[in-house]
This record gives sequence, structure tokens and C-alpha cells, in this order.
Amino acid sequence: MKKLIYLLVILLISINCEDVIDVDVPKGKPRLVIDASFELYLNEKPITIEGGVKLTLSAPFFDREVPTVSNATVFITNLTDNSIIHFKEFGKPGYYTPKSIFIPKFDTSYQLTVIYNNEIYVATAKLIPTVPIDNIEQGDNTLFEGDETEIIIYFTDNGNRNDFYLFDFDFSLFLASEDRFYQGKTFNFSYFYEGMPNDRDVTIKILGIDERYYNYSNLLIGQSEQGGGNPFQTPPAVLRGNIINTTNTANYALGYFNISEANRYDFIIKKQ
Repeated sequence: MKKLIYLLVILLISINCEDVIDVDVPKGKPRLVIDASFELYLNEKPITIEGGVKLTLSAPFFDREVPTVSNATVFITNLTDNSIIHFKEFGKPGYYTPKSIFIPKFDTSYQLTVIYNNEIYVATAKLIPTVPIDNIEQGDNTLFEGDETEIIIYFTDNGNRNDFYLFDFDFSLFLASEDRFYQGKTFNFSYFYEGMPNDRDVTIKILGIDERYYNYSNLLIGQSEQGGGNPFQTPPAVLRGNIINTTNTANYALGYFNISEANRYDFIIKKQ
């Protein structure tokens, strides 16, 4: 009986001594985030271009909602002939698409301009070439869990230039690669999907990118693989892209302006 009372006293003391710990999460000033990406498919008939300019504001770490920007002026200038393509918000909040056809050309510089809150943000990009995907096969290898699905991608690098690629495996899965070790060669590598259902349609893309965007993509992909749910983990570093605030350099924007030639390959993952 005395032992039971002793345990109850300890339990009551433990409960009364509990403190609520508030995690002080820094809340910096919201910054404009500019995601301006365009994919040009020259090997398709008719030639198609996909992409647009997505404008949002950075949000605190634990916020689920990302604020969109609907009151901005957006346009792209061809710096060779000074022609301008104006954009309009279309489809969903914060997403801007060209009012007229925008078909970029090689060896031409294009300047993106975004005007928001009386400040001017600019970035410059060129169309970067790529190569086709020669073939895709489904393999039977797995990794650690044993339920991964292997696909093998084949392509031939252009030996006349130094290339950087961004592979898009659908479902927001990406891989950046450079041709340093396979310059001018036919090359293949394996990619593994986790938990992929059978008979699933996937579209794999290969995009041409420059070295700066290659470095940016590698950092972005690495941060996205950190996982979430632990408020005490090291927070992702702020990734500065190629956007410049010409009105107030201290109020820099996040994001990137990129124009890629792209090729895609539709593939069905079969039941093993």
C-alpha cells in the first residue's frame, strides 16, 4: 500500500512538472518566388512548348498553404530584336502564360521581367539543346527494400559540346547529370521507382540545361530528399537562383528562369 502511494506521488509530481516547450521558428520577410521554366519539343509535329511563370511568396516552415501572387506584370524580351511576349494569369492563381506564341531560338538571349510591388525582377536565359532518349527498358533488379521497379534509360551524348541534363521521371522525381564521363558516347543507367503499381504509364523526359542550372538542380534535389516531420533537423539553405531585383538588391527573389529543349519517352511499367 505504501509502495502504491509512493508511486502515485511520483506520478503526480511528474505531471505537475511538465512544461510546454514552444519552438521558436524564425519568420523572415516573405520573398517573391519565381519559378519560370519552359520546355521546347522540337522533335514533335507540330512543335510544342510547355511551361509558364509561377509566382508565389515564401512561407514559414510549418505553413501548409503557399501564398500565390496575382497582381504582377510579367513579360519576356528577346534581347536580339527587343520583341516582347506579354504574359497573363491563366488557369490557376499565380500562374502566368504567354498571350501569344513563344517559340525560343538557339543562340538567343531572353530576359524575363517580373514587376511586383513596384520592384523589378529580371533574369536572362538561353535555349539549351538536348539529345533524344534512344530507348527505355524495364529491368528486374531491386535496391534495399526489394519492391523497387528498375527502368534502364539509353541515350547518346553529343560529343561536340559539354552537356548537362535534367531527367524528369514523372511524379516530381528528377535527376541531374553531366556528360563528363560519357562524352560523345551511348550511355545507359538505371533508375528505381519505389512502390510503383503495375501497368502504370510514365513519361520520362530529358532536358538540356546549363552548368549553373545543373548546380542549382542538384542542390534543390538534395534538399527535397531530406525528408520532413522533424522540426529540429537542419533547415534547408536558401537557394539563390538567377533572378535579380534591379530595384532593391537586398530584397532578392528565389527561384529560377530556365529554357530547355526537351525530349520525352512514354513508357508502361509492366507487371513482373
